[in-house]
Amino acid sequence: MSRDEHHVVPNPSGGWDVKRNGADRASGHFETKQEAEQKGREVSQHQKTELVIHNKDGKISRSDSHGNDPHPPKG
Repeated sequence: MSRDEHHVVPNPSGGWDVKRNGADRASGHFETKQEAEQKGREVSQHQKTELVIHNKDGKISRSDSHGNDPHPPKG
């Protein structure tokens, strides 16, 4: 079973998109990565999903869990 995730990814035509995993279309398009991260975080917190933030090259730079984290931090 895949986790519910939202991704902040570079758009091939420029700018940044917020996409839910498995979705064909972006749920939002933004000029800057900062704007996309902000909106992605709001959506992710509201829907209790994992937010995965990618770099320009598509590699994952970091992720934030806003839901049922399968690997919560110990402590």
